[in-house]
Amino acid sequence: MTEHYPAFIILFPLLAAFINSGFTWLDKRLCCPVTVLGLGGSLYFGLEVLFQVLKSGPIVYHLAGWPPPMGIELRIDNLSALVLLIIPVIALINIMASRKSIHDELTFKRGPFYTIYLLFAAGLLGVVATADLFNLYVLLEITSLASYALLAMGNPDRAPLASLNYVFLGVIGASFYLLGVGYLYIMTGSLNMADVHSILPGISGSSAVMVAFVFCLVGIWIKMGLFPLHTWLPNVYTYAPTSSSRLIAPLMTKVMVYVMIRLMFSVFGLDYIFEQLTLQKWVVILSSAAIIAGAVMALAQKDLMKMAAYIIVCEIGYMVGGIWLGNTQGMAGAVLHIVNDAIMTFALFLVLGNIIYVRKKTELNSLDGIFTSMPWTMAGLVLAGASIIGIPPTCGFFSKWYLLLGGIEAGASLFVFSLILSSLISAILVFRIVEAGFFPSGDNHAQDHDAKEAVLNEAPVSMLIPLGLTSAGIIAIGLWSGYIVQYIILPFIQQGVS
Repeated sequence: MTEHYPAFIILFPLLAAFINSGFTWLDKRLCCPVTVLGLGGSLYFGLEVLFQVLKSGPIVYHLAGWPPPMGIELRIDNLSALVLLIIPVIALINIMASRKSIHDELTFKRGPFYTIYLLFAAGLLGVVATADLFNLYVLLEITSLASYALLAMGNPDRAPLASLNYVFLGVIGASFYLLGVGYLYIMTGSLNMADVHSILPGISGSSAVMVAFVFCLVGIWIKMGLFPLHTWLPNVYTYAPTSSSRLIAPLMTKVMVYVMIRLMFSVFGLDYIFEQLTLQKWVVILSSAAIIAGAVMALAQKDLMKMAAYIIVCEIGYMVGGIWLGNTQGMAGAVLHIVNDAIMTFALFLVLGNIIYVRKKTELNSLDGIFTSMPWTMAGLVLAGASIIGIPPTCGFFSKWYLLLGGIEAGASLFVFSLILSSLISAILVFRIVEAGFFPSGDNHAQDHDAKEAVLNEAPVSMLIPLGLTSAGIIAIGLWSGYIVQYIILPFIQQGVS
């Protein structure tokens, strides 16, 4: 039975989505428990697979017993096992935190929401586990279609239009990726990642291979929202339902970074990318620009949701730049930041969801007295902010430290400067929130009213417990960063380099 665990990770939420589609018509109250069971099963099998990988090495699973290159293969190594664990953890905690907001925001859409929610999670899990290039495209589109629907369920005036913009750019990104895969299939006759990887060294001088890599790369960059291809990202997360944005924002961009790493390591190979192509310097410069632009645009926002969305743009630059530094320190920092950014972004969006539930708005000038009325929620915000800044012992410090060491080793002074500048700007952002919460501005027309109402008005316990778990995770992952790097990340990097 244990040999089927890699498939069970994906099948549990997929089967739960099918069951929920029936309960949508029969009894919507059963949709949430089925969702919890589906994600809980995926989490259990994810843990089992992670332990197997750490003990025995990568796991290969052939769907329906068909071996590659004709059949579809699932391949789970150190990195994919780690990401496969993050997805159900965040999806499960988010469901726990979102029950009340789902009831308030999606009264007549609860059944479809839970079904699409599970399809999104199953699609992401499949994207991480698959070792087939075309199967990756199919799963990316399943994930994207689910995310379009989840995001469009928000503000009826703004969310559908923002989601439609995401659809247009998402289709363009998917088309670029599919064109790249088409070129690879023409040149190699295979879609299995390992098979393509073994064939490419003999034809690496072909311009078609270079075009395939560039097309795939641009497609993934659009999907992840790398600056200046990020234009879809701020609005969709700002106007989406809180239960959708705090699932998709921490996971979608990080999984796309994972896909980029998988293509670089498992398909094209680092020798081809860093020795035959001349893109490394320019991608690091682009990543530095993304970090600075994201931080500056976040600083210009007066709405916390928009601010958080631009922080994501900034964080994407960290991970892309770290991988393209081409050294072990930078790559380790980028891979570790996938985990760290997922958990601290999730914590930030949990905080914003609590604020929206209680105060119905997230503008800076509406935060008067919030540290008094919502102390536990704001403690979570301060901790998430400290991690985004990079203050030890939060997890954000350790990945930034590796990225800084990698940038110094590579001589990428602009990248190092952008890391330091973005941390300083993040500190300013956190202090702006603290100032707005403790020291109301004199021109706020609601100042007197809010000052009188600054009594304890905290989010429900069902929202505070998930925030507490996530906040504890920020510290725990920080304390375990050395273990994660030594026993999970470095073996993956060394295998790719060799």
